[in-house]
Amino acid sequence: MKEFLPRYCASQDFIDGKQAWLAWSFFKQSFLKQILTEGERYVMTFLNVLSFGDQGVYDIVNNLGSLVARFIFLPIEESFYVYFSKVLERGKNFRSQRKEEISTASAVLESLLKLVTLIGLFIIAFGYAYSQLALDIYGGSMLSEGTGPVLLRCYCLYVPLLAINGITECFTFATMSKEEVDRYNYVMLVLSLSFLCLSYYMTHWLGSVGFILANCFNMGLRITHSLLYIRKYFRKSPYKPLSGLCPSAAVICALCLCAAVTGYSEMNLCCDMGWPYLLSHILVGTLCLAVALAALVLSESKLINFIHNHFLSKKPKKKV
Repeated sequence: MKEFLPRYCASQDFIDGKQAWLAWSFFKQSFLKQILTEGERYVMTFLNVLSFGDQGVYDIVNNLGSLVARFIFLPIEESFYVYFSKVLERGKNFRSQRKEEISTASAVLESLLKLVTLIGLFIIAFGYAYSQLALDIYGGSMLSEGTGPVLLRCYCLYVPLLAINGITECFTFATMSKEEVDRYNYVMLVLSLSFLCLSYYMTHWLGSVGFILANCFNMGLRITHSLLYIRKYFRKSPYKPLSGLCPSAAVICALCLCAAVTGYSEMNLCCDMGWPYLLSHILVGTLCLAVALAALVLSESKLINFIHNHFLSKKPKKKV
């Protein structure tokens, strides 16, 4: 058991300066990210801006809305952060990278941005018409008749921003130098303070919806910072990975049509008319989803190849 206890050695310093500075840097970044991700909970708890009932509804909607981020976006972000860290050398511009590596990384970043953007647009297009139904199935009329549907619909706007921010910061942190990361910590400090103040005032103005809008505003600022960094990184190169933020016109038109049809379906078939109407509403959404996916497959062949190569393909087993 003595091996687990700290020991002092006369031939060594009591504190390693490099390790202490590294630990302090990690602590600052973790503390700031904790405020940015959980700051609204501190505002709700200590400033008492919402009643306990509204806090409960907000927590349920927040947990439901973040399922997509936890199970889809977070694994993608973590996997490709490791990828960019291995392919590109930290702290060097594109001219100092190997041509094949920077070309591959640019293509991957473009496809990732298009993938998460399209997932976010699908969530927006179908989330508005099916938020009330989802809450009614999950928690009954207690959730579906109050502010819950409005909160979940607003959260559908926040999820795409969350996804884009995850990919852009994934590339940014994988290529930044140590000095740039330290400077970004000060940017995060300003964002944290502005986010807390904005959350407080917008909640007094709009109620629990103000928390989600404050998160959207804060996420938009973080995305802007990352996009400016990526644009600067590839400024004098022939690569344009930020074009992945612009899906094809066919997909956008299909999603707009789906949003209009499902919205009309919700007004006439959902959600207090019995199961036959609810099933019809679900069927309408299924058909619209099939149309949108068909438009995606036909117009985004490059993205389909990327998904097949990185997510669906299986490496052949080696013969023994």
